[in-house]
Amino acid sequence: MEGGVESASKDVDQPLLSLRGISKNFGAVEALREVDLDVSAGEVTAIIGDNGAGKSTLIKTVSGILTPSEGQIFWCGERVALKTPREADELGISTVYQDLALCDNLDIVANMFLGHESLRYRLLDENAMEAAAKVTLNSLAVTTVRSVRSLVVSLSGGQRQSVAVARAVMRDAKLVILDEPTAALGVTQTAQVLSLIRRLADRGIAVLVISHNLNDVFTVADRLAVMHLGRMVHVGPISEFTPQTAVEIITTGTFVGAKANSTRSQPSNAGDRQ
Repeated sequence: MEGGVESASKDVDQPLLSLRGISKNFGAVEALREVDLDVSAGEVTAIIGDNGAGKSTLIKTVSGILTPSEGQIFWCGERVALKTPREADELGISTVYQDLALCDNLDIVANMFLGHESLRYRLLDENAMEAAAKVTLNSLAVTTVRSVRSLVVSLSGGQRQSVAVARAVMRDAKLVILDEPTAALGVTQTAQVLSLIRRLADRGIAVLVISHNLNDVFTVADRLAVMHLGRMVHVGPISEFTPQTAVEIITTGTFVGAKANSTRSQPSNAGDRQ
């Protein structure tokens, strides 16, 4: 965080995260070009775009892995400089990458507390960690895991994703970034992960999802952000898009106007999300 904290204008609808004019250059390659984006608490914002659109570079910038060449990042209205992933983590920004960063040879409890172990008399407090892991998983309605002492290597893809997300929640994440959370998952496991994403938003956590799967995006997202060749082409409520118009914007980089999406699918257990 910068020594002199600069505040953005504050109001009751102030976004949790605001990006203003974010650009990132790798030599002569311009990966991001003046990207603006607002992410609000309690909403699922999906970022879509073709390969090379800049999605991965953008989330690495928010996660503290990359430093923007230009632009400003605001967190809760205050300007911050995220120079390391630890700085982002301390603010409450947690990123779950596609590889999930789980240790197959450890159980669920050990993975959820990895690097943040609870100690008692300088020894691991296994009972406290196990209890906290159970409470967190139960609060997210993760019911497919039989035991928190199961080795991660024995879990399905959907269960692994649930453990990775629960780890972020347990660390008091205010913004959870999910990179292709349903990639390589079956239909049942995908439905479980999408329901988990909705539960995060229902708890007031901001969720930023990067996905190539438009069916999943239109099932779970509240807002859609479309990128093309490093630019943020358009950001708006999901109702402004249809899958067809989203594909058009992805391929052409042009937003031709809002089109009501009257066929948006709803997750079977999402309930009324007005």
